[in-house]
Amino acid sequence: MVSKQILSVLQQVKDGALDIENAYEKLKICPFEDLGYAKIDHHRTIRQGTPEVIYGAGKTAEQIEGIIHSLLSHSPQNILITRLSEESADYLSQRFSLTYDSLSQIGVVNRLKLLTTSGTIVVATGGTSDIPVAEEAALTAEVLGNKVERLYDVGVAGIHRLLSHADAITRATVIIAVAGMEGALASVIGGLADSPVIAVPTSVGYGANFQGLSALLSMLNSCASGVSVVNIDNGFGAGYLASMINHIGGNES
Repeated sequence: MVSKQILSVLQQVKDGALDIENAYEKLKICPFEDLGYAKIDHHRTIRQGTPEVIYGAGKTAEQIEGIIHSLLSHSPQNILITRLSEESADYLSQRFSLTYDSLSQIGVVNRLKLLTTSGTIVVATGGTSDIPVAEEAALTAEVLGNKVERLYDVGVAGIHRLLSHADAITRATVIIAVAGMEGALASVIGGLADSPVIAVPTSVGYGANFQGLSALLSMLNSCASGVSVVNIDNGFGAGYLASMINHIGGNES
C-alpha cells in the first residue's frame, strides 16, 4: 500500500495535479509517521510483507485508536493488536470493525480472511491451560494468511493422544509446540516431525516451574534437531515466525 501511495503522489506531480510542496508533505510520512507517543512504521509492509503489529499492553485505548487510524490510512485490512485488554477492546469496537478474542487477547481491525500460502501450520499444546498462548500463535498465523490446524491437549502425560495425530504432524510445513510444566512436548514432536518446530514455553506449572523458566530451559536443551525456541508465553512471536517459514520456498499462492 505504501508503494502504491508513493507512485500515486508522483503521478499527480507529473500530471500537474499536485505541487511539489504538498507532494513533499505526503511523502515525508512514508518512512514513519510521528504521533508524538508513537512512530508508526509505514515501510514495514514493503520490507516484511505485513504492516506493523500493535502491542496493546501498556498503551491506553486512545493511543491504540490513534495508531489504528494511522495504520488504516496505508493498510486497510487486518490490523493486528496483541495483548489487548477487554476494556480497550470494548472502547475500540465502538470506533472500528474489531474482531476480538478474549482468550488470546488478540484483536483484529477490518479482518479479512485470506490464504497467501499453501502450507499448513500445526499448533499443538501440552494441556488445556496452554491454549491462550497457543491461540495467540494460531490467530496471528491465520491473520498473516496461513492455514492453521490445532492439536490441543496432546501432552506427554498421555503420549497416545499426540500419536493419534501423526498424519497431521507429518503433513505440517511448520509446527508450533506450546507447553508449560517441564516443556517436553517440543522434544517429542521434534523427534517425530520432518518440519521445523517452534517451541513456546508457557508460564503454566507449579512453583518449581518458575513462571515458565523450567519449560524454557528444557526446550533450549532439547535433544531433537530442528527445534527453535521463543520467549515464555510469546505466542505472537511463534505465529509470526511460523508464517515467515511457511511463506518461504515458493508456496505463495
